[in-house]
Amino acid sequence: MKERKKRIVYGVLGIFVFLCIWYVATKFTLLGKVMPDPITVITGFCTAFVVPIGTHSMIVHILISLRRMLIPYAIGGVLGVLVGIVMGWYKVADAILMPYIQMFRPIPPIAWIPLSIVWFGFGEGSKYFLIFLACFFTIALTTYNGVHSVDETLVRAARMLGAKDNQLFTSIVLPTTVPYIFSGLQVALGSAWATIVAAEMIRSSEGVGWLIVSGQDVGNMTQIMVGILAIALTGLLITTIMRGVEYKLCAWTVRGK
Repeated sequence: MKERKKRIVYGVLGIFVFLCIWYVATKFTLLGKVMPDPITVITGFCTAFVVPIGTHSMIVHILISLRRMLIPYAIGGVLGVLVGIVMGWYKVADAILMPYIQMFRPIPPIAWIPLSIVWFGFGEGSKYFLIFLACFFTIALTTYNGVHSVDETLVRAARMLGAKDNQLFTSIVLPTTVPYIFSGLQVALGSAWATIVAAEMIRSSEGVGWLIVSGQDVGNMTQIMVGILAIALTGLLITTIMRGVEYKLCAWTVRGK
């Protein structure tokens, strides 16, 4: 508990120091000509919850972006876990699928924007596609690594005792793989949330990514920074929630850290 309190204190202190440096830099250097000070940004962020930007208030923009992210994130998570388990458990599937995973994984989602527009148009489908790509490959690979980390000695011993494949999976493979799955889900969550900005550049009129793009179009640096702050704080919140879920479901690995 003491260690946790220390981490909180250090975190708050770090944020305070950062804000002080930001304030001084914008007030006493040339940075102030192209960037608003933190008080202006925080005030603009709070005001956006009451005074709409575009057609929606800040909370609506955030909820729209979360909806756009969570649907393809869930699809990519489920398919990524299934593909990772199949590749890790069956050598034939590994030989067939892994080259494609390794080939497409390094391609950033933003590179797919032109094709996503051609395939899915300017609607939600193109945005879902980009976020799906940001999630799927990471989750598939971390799940695959989790299956490969299973102790072969335990598997052989269980088989000698007559364990069937479904028993091996539930009693040995799954408990070993779950921490890897959550690690992949956390990394993919960050990638998906970051991809929101690129996805909402595709003819959008709402969402936190749109806040940044529309601010750029009119040269409103405060709105740009408000959008960035919204992305940062929402990302912190969903990451904290994910870690809490991991703490509950993977207690045997998390609590020892």
